[in-house]
Amino acid sequence: MLDTNLSNYNIILASGSPRRQQFFKDLGLDFEIQLKPIKEEYPKRLRHFEISDYLAQLKALPFKEELVENDILVTSDTIVWHENKALGKPINIEDAFQIIKSLSNATHEVITSVCFTTKTLQKTVNAITKVTFKELTDSEIQYYLKACKPLDKAGAYGIQEWIGQIGVTKIEGSYFNVMGLPTHLIYKTLLSLTC
Repeated sequence: MLDTNLSNYNIILASGSPRRQQFFKDLGLDFEIQLKPIKEEYPKRLRHFEISDYLAQLKALPFKEELVENDILVTSDTIVWHENKALGKPINIEDAFQIIKSLSNATHEVITSVCFTTKTLQKTVNAITKVTFKELTDSEIQYYLKACKPLDKAGAYGIQEWIGQIGVTKIEGSYFNVMGLPTHLIYKTLLSLTC
């Protein structure tokens, strides 16, 4: 469906995440992967989706001068918002344990922002999903950390992994967003940019 609309466009996905790349394939998109290192820092005054919006736009900056006509660059960022603060990727196993412990028996928000950049415009969209965990025991958390090593994930967990299967009791919003990309928004926004 999308490939017809996008036949004259060059889609660039700036993500090293295998999951995000797979989502793009599953959407039937013809795309290339380009990566540029960036320091993921944001002003402390930013709250909630302002953080992921800012970081998604920041990731587009190194590409800005290189984009040509019909390029569409896609950058994104995911954060976990809990108890009025952003939880990023854990720095080590101990940090991961504390993060998951804080999510136990509580509801948090997973926020993913996606920035679409062309030579002449930039559009940023975001999705917010509420996720509720049961009360997790210390041994369940330790088992998960040992089995899955989720140090590369915001909030220290992957919903598609063991901890999600045994621990998540409720989801409000997009499941795919929690996995790292609100695919429904990718589809909708790319359609709107090319119609």
